[in-house]
Amino acid sequence: MAQRPAGDSLWARWRRALHRARVRVRKSGVDYFRGDGSDWLALCVLVLSVPALAWTTVLLPEWCPPTALVLPVLAGGLLLRPSSLLLLYATSAAAIVVESAALGPYQVGPDRVSPGSVLVISAVAFSGMLIAQFRSRVGVPWRGGGTMLFDLRERIRMQSRIPKLPAGWHAEMALRPAGGQSFSGDFVVATRTSGGRVLEVVLTDVSGKGMDAGSRALLLSGAFGGLLGSLPPPAFLPAANGYLLRQNWDEGFATSVHLVLDLESGDYELLSAGHLPGVQLSAGTGRWEEKAAEGPLLGVYDGAEFHAVKGTLRAGDVLMLFTDGLVETAERDIAEGTDRLIGEADRFVATGFRGAAWRLIEAVAKDVNDDRALLIVCRD
Repeated sequence: MAQRPAGDSLWARWRRALHRARVRVRKSGVDYFRGDGSDWLALCVLVLSVPALAWTTVLLPEWCPPTALVLPVLAGGLLLRPSSLLLLYATSAAAIVVESAALGPYQVGPDRVSPGSVLVISAVAFSGMLIAQFRSRVGVPWRGGGTMLFDLRERIRMQSRIPKLPAGWHAEMALRPAGGQSFSGDFVVATRTSGGRVLEVVLTDVSGKGMDAGSRALLLSGAFGGLLGSLPPPAFLPAANGYLLRQNWDEGFATSVHLVLDLESGDYELLSAGHLPGVQLSAGTGRWEEKAAEGPLLGVYDGAEFHAVKGTLRAGDVLMLFTDGLVETAERDIAEGTDRLIGEADRFVATGFRGAAWRLIEAVAKDVNDDRALLIVCRD
């Protein structure tokens, strides 16, 4: 027989047992929150609530009608696995039989188990089973689905942040998805390369809008973020084009504009893949100039070539890059929308462009049912 270690008192054994129990409870709680643990606790609570509701219905049918059974049935569809859901449904069916026998025929009074009540509970149960089956196939628990979507949205926002720039420079990005949704087909990836001397920003507009394009935008933002800074600037758009072609999406094209800005000299290159031209304000003349680079859409054909347009941002100059949702609608074309954007941007020349990106979207395309994105880079 194994001997206990010296000094292994009853108190020490009890503390170790308590610690193991606490670890098991904590692990089961974390697993349940993540959807990896058993649903026995929720099943027990819901199954016990069924006879409680049935008993209340028999005693106080005016305050607790027979259709109150839809509450545990609906909660079970959101919380339980399909196999556990069948047990809850069987318990609910037994409760309906008991209520019907205790309350008598439904013709006697309004607070009886009528065919309509049975149909309502059955319809909710069928819907709950469909939800549970879909959740089981997807593999995402109802408890964690919202958390996962929130995490994905925050990752997109983190990738869209512009790196901190040296003194004398300011850059900001504003993004508004279509229909007030959380996911957009427009996204930005940015980084500083060459020891922090060069700022590279890629603004991309995926075909489609809102949730339809959000999943593809999420995939592309991760891929583009990995390519940006890992390749020489002229090689980025060809590599991005090849990546889209390999996806074989039915609606897989995208437009993109790649800004490569030297933060010491102010010189920049703008490479475009079917994207709208940018506009630059020259502080010396007070005029806006269109900066249009040449290149085909991403994901259309292999071997595409992209030609850069060059420029320089001097003190007081401003460069704006944007997607078509900001300037194009059914009522106005791109040229008219760009003129309106420039007209609104002139209001900020005297006061500065800090915080202007979001306000420009509000002024130009507040109620447009399309994804809108605006990038502003200015030199103080």
